[in-house]
Amino acid sequence: MNIPFKKDPEEYQQGMLFPPNIFNLLSKDHYCFIFEDIFQQIDTSSLMKNYSDQGQHAFDPRLLTSILIYAYSQGIFSAREIQQKNKEDLSFMYIAHAQKPDFRVLSDFRKNNKTFFKACFKQSVQLAIEAGLASLGHVSLDGSKFKANTSKHKAMSYKRLKEQEKQLTNEIEKLIEKAAKCDEEEDQQYKDQTGYEIPEDLKHKEKRLKKITAAKEALEKREQELNPNKNIEDKKQISFADHDARIMGKKGQFDYNYNPQISVDEDNQIIVGQHVSQKANDKNEVSEALGQIQKNTETLPEKMSLDNGYFSGTNLEILEESKVDAYVACSKETTTLEIRNDDHELEKSDFKYNEQTDCFTCPEGHSLPLKRERANGRKIYQASKYDCNVCSAKSRCCKSQKGEPRIITVDDKEHLRAAMIEKMKQKSSGEIYKNRKHIVEPVFGQIKNTGFRQFSVRGSPKVAGEFSLVCMAHNFLKIARAIFRGAVCIKSGRLAPALA
Repeated sequence: MNIPFKKDPEEYQQGMLFPPNIFNLLSKDHYCFIFEDIFQQIDTSSLMKNYSDQGQHAFDPRLLTSILIYAYSQGIFSAREIQQKNKEDLSFMYIAHAQKPDFRVLSDFRKNNKTFFKACFKQSVQLAIEAGLASLGHVSLDGSKFKANTSKHKAMSYKRLKEQEKQLTNEIEKLIEKAAKCDEEEDQQYKDQTGYEIPEDLKHKEKRLKKITAAKEALEKREQELNPNKNIEDKKQISFADHDARIMGKKGQFDYNYNPQISVDEDNQIIVGQHVSQKANDKNEVSEALGQIQKNTETLPEKMSLDNGYFSGTNLEILEESKVDAYVACSKETTTLEIRNDDHELEKSDFKYNEQTDCFTCPEGHSLPLKRERANGRKIYQASKYDCNVCSAKSRCCKSQKGEPRIITVDDKEHLRAAMIEKMKQKSSGEIYKNRKHIVEPVFGQIKNTGFRQFSVRGSPKVAGEFSLVCMAHNFLKIARAIFRGAVCIKSGRLAPALA
């Protein structure tokens, strides 16, 4: 049966005397054209000191930056895969100006310019503000775990490090003695010949000892910074591949991770501040987050919403001092607009404090008087054992494995917690806070949906540089989409709101 399929075009069948521009094969509204216009506004002058007019010509740093940002925005993170895309994908070829830097050039540029990537992220924030895409009226802060470039199988506990260091040291000493004895015997037997087995074994063990000693010293330095003048617990671990990564996780799923933090503007989900934390929780992240927003925008947001992980005295004190109108969730299980079930676990925010009697009262009406006060100002309130034993809410309240009655601990920042609890009880506060789920949480989802779930580099400084690259790729993609839909235009080479 002779079916009349479409015929191949003339340009496929034969060459043309004057071939068209190959990039005309891309649709006229392809995002790569918009990205290229945006990339022309990136300032790479700070990198010029790294280059010389002598020797072989290098790739333009703006070109390498553009390639990496575009690749990350398209979910391509491997330097080798980016190299391949520059050879096969027309949009990548357009961004790369048909140049083909190999994977080593791209990888080294990514690893060696962490400071520039932070500055470049700042440029993405300023371009977004210039285009009217961010106003800092309401900013939401959140953190999420991303896997480090290592494995929990490439790690060792402090106890094991000490044991291995001692064992290897003893083995090396014995091998040195044995080698010296063998040398004497072989000098008599073989004259100019020597044996090689023992020296090779010795070399292997010395190399391993050096690696273990370095990891042990890094762990000791880390713990000294985190817990000065305290003995290091034997169970503390460190990764051989990335000393800066930390074991983090929940619900039994633990691995070596980092805890990147992003501050996202409500208007168009532009990331206006970001940093990478090595801590598993968010109890001390507000100071750095506000500092990054101030650095990138030269101002602070009017309102800021944060989940329960940031509900700490330190964070609340910093928010109060900064004069930011903050909304911090006081409960892990609910916001003020949601109705709690009667069987929810009782949290500290469920207990009422009476300043006159200096005691707490639980939801069931039982008192928790002051039990003791420590030198650092922390106060401990505890219910009576009888009250807790007869209480119908005991299973939801008392979590002590020893059967101890419920304890409430407070410090000198308790008045800040109490004030925030009262503030979040207001309906207007709940209306503002509920927008948080539409501001910051989708951004982490967008980043992870591109495929970025693990860092490609090792060490906290390089990880911070790569996360800056991830965040600026997100911002540039938001700007490109705004240009595509006509909300932003380019006037005289600068971004501007379309209606301006």
